[in-house]
Amino acid sequence: MKYIDLRSDTVTEPTQRMREAMMDAIVGDDVYEDDPTMKELEEYAANLVGKEAALFVPSGTFANQLAIFTWCNRGDEVILPHDCHVVMHEVGAASVIAGVQLRSMPAINGQMNPQMVKEAIREDDIHYPETGLICMENAYSDGTVLPLEHMQEIYAIAKAHDIPVHLDGARVFNAATALKVDAKDMLRYTDSVMFCLSKGLCAPVGSILAGSKEFIAKARKKRKLLGGGMRQVGMLGAAGLISLKEMRLRLIEDHDNAKYLAEELDKIQGIEVIKDALDINMVFFKITDERLEAQLTHENFFKNGIKINPAEGGLMRFVCHYYINKSDIDKVLGVINEMRRY
Repeated sequence: MKYIDLRSDTVTEPTQRMREAMMDAIVGDDVYEDDPTMKELEEYAANLVGKEAALFVPSGTFANQLAIFTWCNRGDEVILPHDCHVVMHEVGAASVIAGVQLRSMPAINGQMNPQMVKEAIREDDIHYPETGLICMENAYSDGTVLPLEHMQEIYAIAKAHDIPVHLDGARVFNAATALKVDAKDMLRYTDSVMFCLSKGLCAPVGSILAGSKEFIAKARKKRKLLGGGMRQVGMLGAAGLISLKEMRLRLIEDHDNAKYLAEELDKIQGIEVIKDALDINMVFFKITDERLEAQLTHENFFKNGIKINPAEGGLMRFVCHYYINKSDIDKVLGVINEMRRY
């Protein structure tokens, strides 16, 4: 059975063009910096986001943790939103790898209160850790996008205190698409950024960490320390180039499909769509009818050829991507309506 997979945009498989490019890729030993295809990807990625240099890593979590590990000294403190990906979904890695503590700030849709951020920055005191880094996330994992004004305000506070800013930009091109800006315009308010090639962009593996030449040189050595030095990795680089040159340009289709899905879901009695979280390709909703809730389980969806994740925190999430079209959405809606009858 061919499944409609709404669990995440990480489930996207390489396109046929990617598979052909991977097969034909010219490769070399990347630890020696001899892989021409990977060097091309890293240079292209850096230019695309307005940074001096970039580094390919296996995953988004790897990239975020490498950034923290590179920016911070052991015992430093990192200021970031309380429910961001680094806090919620990275296995407590910052304490294990970089030896830092996280100062999580209350946030609404990823937006920290600037005054609270300012007050959280540690003074020079023998009792205090150093504030080593401030992190933001855009697009946010709740389906919203940070306004440029907010990023600018947080960045200004950081610069006034000589603190670097890292952006978890796993879906940074979704954010730029939603804001209708070039990614460079957003990322001028960051010192480093990570973004995924495998979230909605169809690359099979990989993320990019970008920043200054000095920062990336340090990160390259720390990547090796973490076991992330790879050899003939140009085959993955070939797919990544197609992700950035082509696949990012079609993300608006996923956003439009998500809005269509949200509109139709919201018409179903017993379902309440979270309407202020529809900036990108995600639809969050809660089920307000107990009978319907008992039917809309991931097991029942699976029986009908649809893959979803179980509810988290009382919310369900459907994610649109390259392999989800309107007819797929209509089938999902039909299955939900059929379940309502029981």
